[in-house]
Amino acid sequence: MEHLVPDVEAVDRQPELLAIRKNLIGLTRKEIAAALIEEGEAEKSAKMRARQLFHWLYYRGASRFEDMTSISKEMRATLPEKFTVDRPEITSLQESVDGTRKWLVKFPDGQEVESVHIPEEDRGALCVSSQVGCTLTCSFCHTGTMKLVRNLTAGEIISQMLVARDTIGEWPSPKGNRMISNIVMMGMGEPLLNYDNVAKALSIIMDGEGISLSKRRITLSTSGVVPKIRQCGDELGVNLAISLHAVTDEIRDVLVPINKRYPIKELLQACKDYPASNNARRITFEYVMLDGINDSPADARELVRLLKDIPAKVNLIPFNPWPGSQYECSSNNAIHRFAKIVNDAGYSSPVRVPRGRDIMAACGQLKSASTKQSAAERRATAS
Repeated sequence: MEHLVPDVEAVDRQPELLAIRKNLIGLTRKEIAAALIEEGEAEKSAKMRARQLFHWLYYRGASRFEDMTSISKEMRATLPEKFTVDRPEITSLQESVDGTRKWLVKFPDGQEVESVHIPEEDRGALCVSSQVGCTLTCSFCHTGTMKLVRNLTAGEIISQMLVARDTIGEWPSPKGNRMISNIVMMGMGEPLLNYDNVAKALSIIMDGEGISLSKRRITLSTSGVVPKIRQCGDELGVNLAISLHAVTDEIRDVLVPINKRYPIKELLQACKDYPASNNARRITFEYVMLDGINDSPADARELVRLLKDIPAKVNLIPFNPWPGSQYECSSNNAIHRFAKIVNDAGYSSPVRVPRGRDIMAACGQLKSASTKQSAAERRATAS
């Protein structure tokens, strides 16, 4: 059970302070105003300047103070002395034959994460990471082969969206159709084990004066951190997705080891109690199809039984292989037989079309080369 306990030092540690200047990305309007006041700005004008800066950062996507033309020329010249609005460095940007893009971005402390944009004809979803690495060691997931390095800050979570919108050219924030129309917190890491930073980032993304993305267009995926599920529903009200992947505790203990702490019965009760759940906003249950492991007709019938009384839909995910993986994807016949049983019981169960497999951007394939540093290595990096 040791691998289920998050490394407190890694979880709580934020990036070492590599520069004196404070990055404004990831700060709320109130926090921006407080930072300005700390540097000598009068309280009344600080609130106005904070609104202006927030607008330029999250509505117009400005990456340089000099572009913020509604702010006085004098202030534009002095802001860079104390503050920055830097994006992370793009280490690599790959594009799949199906149009899927994958960014590997590097933060000032050298740690890296991946994020993925999956485009449709007039919209698209951005898959965002919440941690460098992961502590949950799900056996079918490539990220699970990494150790947890650290949590991402709210600014680092938001910056993945800023980088994607820079690349796609989606500034200022469009009112109508968007190519980044949805966010899914199902990249690297477990969002509910970094809840405070994830919640802050999503609150800024939902703010009507900036990016202004509706909570109905945001989905948070969890492997089952039961105590945080209710808090997420109460405070954020975003769509919930559950990485279920098995219908018995015996199998789920292996596939999703956090099940040993929060077994299926407790997880499903948390889903029944989820405040934002109703027939119009169903909970999504993600179910990876693994040959001979969880794909039998009996498994499908048990899944239907488990979902009774939960407004639910099921995403069936053909397993996406990665180097060293021990599983094989279920056959097409097995997947569609499983889907029919679930569909016939009244639950929508689309089979997800794999996207970005050729660039290792598909579900369960994300990983970076980041590794946890020792204290001595962190001091050397910061010096």
